[in-house]
Amino acid sequence: MSYTEQLRVLAQRCGVSTWYQGWDKVRRDVSDSTLRGILSARGIEATTESDVEVALVDLELAPWRRMLPPVVVAVEGVATEVSVHVPHGDPVAVHLVTEAGEQLPVTQLQLWVEPRLVDDFLVGRATFELPSDIDTGWHTLVAVSSPDSVHSARAQCSVVITPRRLSTNDALLDHQRTGLLTQLYSIRSDRSWGVGDYADLADLASVAGSVHGFDYVLVNPMHAQRPTPPVEASPYLPTTRRFFDPMYIRVEDIAETAYLPRDQYSKVRESARQFAKANKRTKRIDRDPSFRAKLRALKRIFRVPRSAARAAEFGAFCEREGRGLDDFALWCALAEKYGPDDKAWREDAAHPGTDFATAFRDSAADKIQFHRWLQWICDEQLARAQSAALQSGMDIGVMHDLAVGVHRRGADAWTPGDALTSGVTVGAPPDNFNQQGQNWNQPPWNPDKLRELGYAPYRDMLRTVLRHAGGIRVDHILGLFRLWWIPEGAASPGEGSYVQYDHEALIGILVLEAERAGAVVVGEDLGVFEPRVQEYLAQRGLFGTSILWFENDGDRPIAPENYRELCLTSVTTHDLPPTVGYLRGEHIALRSRLGLLERDLDEEKKQDTEGREAVLDLGRERGLLPTDASEKDTVEALYRLIARSPSVLIGIALVDAVGENRIQNQPGTDETQYENWRIPLADDKGDAVWIDDLVDHPRMVSLVAALRAAN
Repeated sequence: MSYTEQLRVLAQRCGVSTWYQGWDKVRRDVSDSTLRGILSARGIEATTESDVEVALVDLELAPWRRMLPPVVVAVEGVATEVSVHVPHGDPVAVHLVTEAGEQLPVTQLQLWVEPRLVDDFLVGRATFELPSDIDTGWHTLVAVSSPDSVHSARAQCSVVITPRRLSTNDALLDHQRTGLLTQLYSIRSDRSWGVGDYADLADLASVAGSVHGFDYVLVNPMHAQRPTPPVEASPYLPTTRRFFDPMYIRVEDIAETAYLPRDQYSKVRESARQFAKANKRTKRIDRDPSFRAKLRALKRIFRVPRSAARAAEFGAFCEREGRGLDDFALWCALAEKYGPDDKAWREDAAHPGTDFATAFRDSAADKIQFHRWLQWICDEQLARAQSAALQSGMDIGVMHDLAVGVHRRGADAWTPGDALTSGVTVGAPPDNFNQQGQNWNQPPWNPDKLRELGYAPYRDMLRTVLRHAGGIRVDHILGLFRLWWIPEGAASPGEGSYVQYDHEALIGILVLEAERAGAVVVGEDLGVFEPRVQEYLAQRGLFGTSILWFENDGDRPIAPENYRELCLTSVTTHDLPPTVGYLRGEHIALRSRLGLLERDLDEEKKQDTEGREAVLDLGRERGLLPTDASEKDTVEALYRLIARSPSVLIGIALVDAVGENRIQNQPGTDETQYENWRIPLADDKGDAVWIDDLVDHPRMVSLVAALRAAN
């Protein structure tokens, strides 16, 4: 067998694809250099034939070199076998300790497996079966070999029992529900500091629920960015996915603000007044001045003594979030002092346990406490937003968005150690959406290390995000099945490959944590994927995503009556122009200006027009769209069209409800090419739209009335 053939065998055993089928249905082989780069990032040397041979042996022997697996993830009601490895001939006893502390026996099966010589020792395998009636939750499996001997050895691992299906999603199957889809930073009020905030979110939810009868509000990811300006504009490139962005804090709503000394309170109010003009701007959202002013105010408020009750609440929050919050706050204080990109401190404090980091914890304790406090305030204000949503009559409320990944020099890349992989980034291969491929510059989860950690970082992230959420949208949920890894130094995003993940474990834990939080889950499953993905999501009760323009069967659009039931369906998405802009073909014009087209412009326009007209014909055939319809009438007809689908959730883009035509994000571009994630909400006349305007905004009122008439 040649080196290339051996390398491909190794890659496949590590879950790395050696070929892929692109959007054009053409098979493409992955190069040897790409495979070596991906394997190297996972700590597997494969430069020579000898390296590959050693790696293959190590893979085969890995389970035999440990008594228990790192973690066991199972489904409730299903008997699960666990292999236990001990010196050949040694007895072993195994029991399970539940979350509640109850100890349960685990039965050994009478299965004979030939012992193996491992590192000059003969190792045997015993097979145990977990009881099928274990409650869902996080339990502990304990194994003790030769329990009565002085040479006794002990090992333990987590056992995660996950629900078969997400019951919170199944509870929505009784009727169709409608929600608003929006970008929080873009929608403001006369009380904002130039950028939408958590209080604006609460007000938006109240208006959407009590006035217009919406069932949920889906917002962009609100993950934390860097702790000081300048901040990253993209909400999909955060520094952490576990904690929240203090930029969205409404300063005046913090209880201690009222107890500021008069002169300091005046400064806070003057800062707020300075953003009166910024709230009316429609050209660009400028986060940095807002965040800078908020940080000055927040540091003043932080120094105000808290009441005994408030101090106790803050202490309980810190205790609940534990080491994860401590390390995140430590990173924020380090990044605030030295800058997140400074190589010097990143070398001295390569991880939270270095001597430098430990000494800094002591010397900067107050600064670290400030960043803990910011997260507590975020938590409080998010709780208020969800409470306001439910009190408005919504039965889901605020739906959070979980980004695919994080910044490669951010907090998450630093605090969980090697759970994230260096030496590679995540992206997407060339497709019809971006024909040059995409590099998102985010480090992926390392599937091997994540499993070694018992999926704890993943679980903790989900718990924090879901705490005050009625639902969660998982961006690119295909990434829980496979991700496109691009080795550093690759000439283009196309020089990557798919890396497989244990989707049963990742989806199972997602279902478990959402079930416990009482939250619904929507997976954004657009793009190139295998049919089994949607089948598996449906099997576990998770909703998928449908976008009207993308629902095709070959060259023909799918009739909305044939859409999936377990689905959130909308007309557009934040990576496309609002519907008015899409009808005008502005996405093609923009891609052409930015040099993102691989085909001739006229050919792109022709194909786009044909596809768009085919979709509009669906509305015409159903009598929803007259031939002389205006753009406003067409938008309403398209939403009435998707409302005829069996989809459980219908999503109304807020930009469509007010007549905005500008795209929020053009994938594959940066800030030098387009104002991604900086577009304030405006209407068809180009005027700023505030939250209060939505109560009786003519286009909003008309669209809601059209949907009600359709039902």
